[in-house]
Amino acid sequence: MNTYTNRLNIPHAPTDATDIYPDTDGEPMAASDLHLEILIWLLQTLKAHFAQKPDVYVSGDILTYYVERNPRAVVAPDVLVSFGIGQKLRHTYKVWEEGKAPDFVMEFSSKTTYQNDLTDKMETYAGLNIPNYLLYDAEALYLPSPLMGFQLVDGVYVPILPGVDGEIHSDVLGLDFHIQDGRLRVYDPVGEGWLQTLEEQHATRAEQEARARQKAEKEVERLREQLARLQART
Repeated sequence: MNTYTNRLNIPHAPTDATDIYPDTDGEPMAASDLHLEILIWLLQTLKAHFAQKPDVYVSGDILTYYVERNPRAVVAPDVLVSFGIGQKLRHTYKVWEEGKAPDFVMEFSSKTTYQNDLTDKMETYAGLNIPNYLLYDAEALYLPSPLMGFQLVDGVYVPILPGVDGEIHSDVLGLDFHIQDGRLRVYDPVGEGWLQTLEEQHATRAEQEARARQKAEKEVERLREQLARLQART
């Protein structure tokens, strides 16, 4: 039987950083199909909105580690936006590697999460100096208001007062978050338009083009009829 005479020569596998900072926690992405549908829509909408700004990173449910060498210091915001770090694909978000925490986070509160969203997570996000923290209750059952926003002031979150239509303004994103007919919507006050996913943008453009063609065809038909009348008089 062969034995190792020098234990220092025993082969070993290198340590994988993913063993220290895993990229999954085994938890579902959303509490329900409704949450998942709206969450995916919001992520796609924000990514489409910031697509032409390559320094802006938008992600959701990504494990965010905020203390090096402490894998237990981790959160997974339902939505996060971070400026100045680029749109490259990531497995995890490590604050010390990125050089900063996210600038915006949002949680979709549910029966099992809303209390934590209003306490421990709020404290964690404030400790990370994240300027804007929004909460959304899709079922309108658990939070004091279905849509809530907080602005960081001197290290403490203070409520963002709703606008005249109940919207919550994120000064970091420059966007207004609304609830219309029970669904989340986002308005760009600078561009003066409602944000859409790329798919919705394509559908809207196709509809506009179809209306324009129809209008042009009617105008051509009107001119033909007018020309026919003039010819009939001569």
